[in-house]
Amino acid sequence: MKRSLTSYLALGLTLLAAAPRGHAQTADRKTAVSLYGSMYQYKGSLGSDFFKSGNNHFGPGISINRYLTPGLDLGLQGAYVELKGSQSPATFFNTNVVNVNLALKLKLNNGWALKEDAVVQPYLLLAPGIAYTSREGSVRGKRIDEDKTYFDAFGAAGINFRISDAVGLFVQTGQHIPLNANLDGEPIRDDDKIDDRYLQHTVGLTVAFGKAKDTDGDGVPDRKDKCPDTPTGVSVDENGCPLDGDGDGVPDYQDKCPTEKGLANLEGCPDRDNDGVRDGDDQCPDVAGKAELRGCPDADNDGVRDQDDKCPNTPAGTQVDANGCPLVLDQDNDGILDNVDKCPDTPARTRVDANGCPLVVDPAIKRLEVPVRFKTNSTVIEPSSYPALNRIANALKTHPEYSLRIIGHADSRGTDEYNQGLSERRAESVKRYFSGKQVDDTRVITEGRGEGEPAAPNTSAAGMSKNRRVEFKFEFVITPAPAM
Repeated sequence: MKRSLTSYLALGLTLLAAAPRGHAQTADRKTAVSLYGSMYQYKGSLGSDFFKSGNNHFGPGISINRYLTPGLDLGLQGAYVELKGSQSPATFFNTNVVNVNLALKLKLNNGWALKEDAVVQPYLLLAPGIAYTSREGSVRGKRIDEDKTYFDAFGAAGINFRISDAVGLFVQTGQHIPLNANLDGEPIRDDDKIDDRYLQHTVGLTVAFGKAKDTDGDGVPDRKDKCPDTPTGVSVDENGCPLDGDGDGVPDYQDKCPTEKGLANLEGCPDRDNDGVRDGDDQCPDVAGKAELRGCPDADNDGVRDQDDKCPNTPAGTQVDANGCPLVLDQDNDGILDNVDKCPDTPARTRVDANGCPLVVDPAIKRLEVPVRFKTNSTVIEPSSYPALNRIANALKTHPEYSLRIIGHADSRGTDEYNQGLSERRAESVKRYFSGKQVDDTRVITEGRGEGEPAAPNTSAAGMSKNRRVEFKFEFVITPAPAM
């Protein structure tokens, strides 16, 4: 079998052209196939060709390799060569050798001396195996034909060159020592079992198979990707992180101003006056202002930009028109303009004084608010209460600005529903009394609170007596709503 090393390399390059794209054998692509051609140099009883160029023998080889760790690969190798030698027409040999070896590759690009993806990747190889030999020939005219298998000890050193993301080119030299082998058939031998051995000088190509795990599909393997959750379609750098052309820390795909260095909280846009409004939206980009005024200042805080404000020193809280000048209003419709109203939020239709504040009931009138009590389960007014009720009636007649609220109560005996009704009836009973005293019904308001607001605990007769009552509250007559 006569093939040159060049023909084997040509075969390897043909297979390379059809190989899948992938990084040379790594943790991501753990399986690789190597094709190689080797030059062999024999040494034995008939002489030595070690490191001589005159009598070389060539043969092909193939290996399947498996990544184990950054510093170790495991491979299965197979190689063929025909070794020849001759001393005379009567003494010569032709021995076909098939080597099958289990190889442990100790890689020096393991992250310590060299990076795993370094271009130059030196290694050592320890590869025990078997050597099958088929010998033909003659020694001093006697035929020496024999087929035999030997244990083969093979060690080598080599360098792999990562020539692309897909392929490695390697050169390697090593020595095979098939123990006790007789490659040349010479019967006169030493006792050390290593008379016959041969060097193997190799050039080959390695192609790794598999696909690196790339969760976000950005072309950078997860084990190298420092930004493993990049959205699909976003351009990334060699570390797998989104590009940031202006270097402001905001990725280009999120940067609303990708050519200007800006702030993260403004989506990558600049803000010269630091008022929180990006320059592109800021109508006053060189003066700090308010976001609601498109970045323009408002010194008196009246909601009108300073450049539009014709009354720039309006007091705080004053309502203004579009020009920033005060408006004169009466927000609570109490008849007192806001600029002099000391109680601008008075409830609607409440009687107020000259300052716009609710009127206060005369203390002498307030002292008439003495509760009236009832007997158990009764709405009948006791005669002893008439004097107090008469004083209240007279006050209503002489003070038409007042109205009266009557609030009925009950003790806890009976159900909630019954006591609620009883308290309402007691209030109505008192109202009827006032009607009999010619007090306008529209000025008297009644309501019942049931047993829910006791004046004393309902644990004794005295306490219950205090809870069976009607209370009074003088109020100002509600001002009629303004005519529309």
